[in-house]
Amino acid sequence: MEERITREPEVLPRASLDWNPCVLATLASMATALLLRRLSLAMAGQPPRRFLGSAAATAHFQHLLVEKKGAGQRVAVIQLNRPKALNALCDDLMKELSEALDALERDPGVGAIVLTGSEKAFAAGADIKEMQHRTFQECYGGNFLAHWNRLASVRKPVIAAVNGYALGGGCELAMMCDIIYAGEKAQFGQPEILLGTIPGAGGTQRLTRAVGKSLAMEMVLTGERISAQEAKLAGLVSKVCPVEKLLDEAIGCGEKIARHSKLVAAMAKEAVNAAFELTLAEGNRLEKRLFHATFATEDRKEGMNAFVEKRDAKFKDH
Repeated sequence: MEERITREPEVLPRASLDWNPCVLATLASMATALLLRRLSLAMAGQPPRRFLGSAAATAHFQHLLVEKKGAGQRVAVIQLNRPKALNALCDDLMKELSEALDALERDPGVGAIVLTGSEKAFAAGADIKEMQHRTFQECYGGNFLAHWNRLASVRKPVIAAVNGYALGGGCELAMMCDIIYAGEKAQFGQPEILLGTIPGAGGTQRLTRAVGKSLAMEMVLTGERISAQEAKLAGLVSKVCPVEKLLDEAIGCGEKIARHSKLVAAMAKEAVNAAFELTLAEGNRLEKRLFHATFATEDRKEGMNAFVEKRDAKFKDH
């Protein structure tokens, strides 16, 4: 992975501030970036690793790189950054991920999030050295891995851009996202059986819902991996891309999502996710209620008016 150049964030000239809604949204976005920095600096004994992307987004963590991409800087990109450990998901990394997601949820300028790793590994699994000496009492009493579910509860759409290994916890992390794009050389697997244990962060549940019982059972019981192409055929991923184009493709998808109403996108995401939890009748009732709820929004009025008037809609997330 190429080294990125560190530079100081640009500051808007004082004379350019009009105090209109767009400027206020930009200032809120900058405030979020400052919060991310303070959170990471507060980590005791952990010197922050600096990464500065575009001026619109800066973030400082030890195990993550966070920046904004795309037109209007509306897509946040979170990159897992433990290259020597193939992005193994240690506890500190997962805590940082939760902090970053919390801040991005509050950022009104962010309409979609892309989660990615390196070209060699999205995430090769949980940090085995960190958990090998844990006892049953510690795991059960402390509800071990419960905080990993933060990704699954994010209301903004999340796209996983998976290159290389997505194994064990890495595969589970990808499946917590709403959309999975995979590089041509990506590999997916749940090899916990080889370590004398089973998936513990949704692997047996989400994988079965994604690819069906037979393939999920084979992967979980044998520990064998499937390729990106096999994952696409099975329904685990929605698109396979050349390795070097994967991130741009994922950001492009995020841009398409982010140009729509964030409020309505959250409703749509809630309705689709409910299909995994509810019966068909219950799911249809929820969908109808959410559909009706859109008629209380200004964005629904704007969208339909723009269609009738043959112009582009200008959503304001109200």
